[in-house]
Amino acid sequence: MKIRFISIYPLSILMVGLFTALAGCDKDPAPPADVEPDTTSTPTASIEELKINELQTIGSHNSYRLATHKPIFELLVTNAPPGTSLDPEEWDYTHETLPTQFNSYGVRSIELDIHHDPGGGLYANRQGNSWVGENTASGVPALDNPGMKVLHLPDADYNTNYLTFIDALTAVKSWSDANPNHLPLIVMVELKTQNIPFPGFADVLPFTPTALDSVDAEIEAVFGINLNKVITPEDLKGNFASINEAALNGGWPTLAEARGKIFFVAMASSSEKVNYMQGYPGLIGRTMFMFTDPGLPETAFTKFDDPVANQDTIQSLVQAGYMLRTRTDAGTWEARSGDYARMNMALSSGAQLVSTDYYRPDPRADTSSKWTNYAVSFPNNELAILNPVNGPMKFVGLTITE
Repeated sequence: MKIRFISIYPLSILMVGLFTALAGCDKDPAPPADVEPDTTSTPTASIEELKINELQTIGSHNSYRLATHKPIFELLVTNAPPGTSLDPEEWDYTHETLPTQFNSYGVRSIELDIHHDPGGGLYANRQGNSWVGENTASGVPALDNPGMKVLHLPDADYNTNYLTFIDALTAVKSWSDANPNHLPLIVMVELKTQNIPFPGFADVLPFTPTALDSVDAEIEAVFGINLNKVITPEDLKGNFASINEAALNGGWPTLAEARGKIFFVAMASSSEKVNYMQGYPGLIGRTMFMFTDPGLPETAFTKFDDPVANQDTIQSLVQAGYMLRTRTDAGTWEARSGDYARMNMALSSGAQLVSTDYYRPDPRADTSSKWTNYAVSFPNNELAILNPVNGPMKFVGLTITE
């Protein structure tokens, strides 16, 4: 394939508990000072020399997720408590399997929400089903086994293409093995601890240092102890003093060096970041990078999910050398309205990892007036484009294959 680079006790109380469970989220970091762009141009170049932070690709948000169990969703829509900050209709989206996202829609970054379940069975029951008079036992054997589970919110929003982290990782590796020349894949791993705080509902476990060791161990179980297909923090650091210095001083691998490789990047709370680096200063020796604040020794990736409010900040960070994640849409709003303003801001920000729920239009767009054909893609369905903020002029017009 040739790619051309162009530039829910009472129901109301349960509902409040549900939405309160989703209130916490990772805050965006503060920006650094402005950085002047590099406009160096040379007459000839090979696209394989392009640094991977000089690309821009499209990724998916909550990439594993299937639509909420319909009876629960309909109950939440009709009984949403007043005064809550979240609209249950924000859950009204669904995803294709990972191979389909990779093959048919050019997705090159994904997001997996994982929950710690060292003894197994913690998420085998789905108490939200009791709200609609259904059996709470899932009857799914895989949920009885120990290991990280992949889902959005226990008991209520549990539908997923991949029940376990191992399942999702296996899908990624199998696709990568079958497509060894692929652009680097970025696997974002969100460490989830939100739950619905009522008796009988899942008591979500924290990500302690031991739990985080288990995350790395599951990655190694799939990709091998040597992690030959994975670019780790230590790989990026190379001879630099830290991965931050590597990111800011041209240490990112070239396209040629990163083909067929995978990066893992954790979305973590402040305490989880401390736990993950316990015994591993600067992430050296760890498998995953983290989204962290600019300027810290452990920072190579950072994120600002709102490209409208943070356009200048994102551009500055991209120019500095960081890898940025932002989102083109949120809460299904753009797919309902057909508004591309946020998407356009996300793309022009230069963030290398641009996440969407709509790499294809909502499947109901052709049959329901509530949905539009909103979808995120590059012109001419390009797989990737030369980064509009820091892409060197010498690569304009060059082509690559995957």
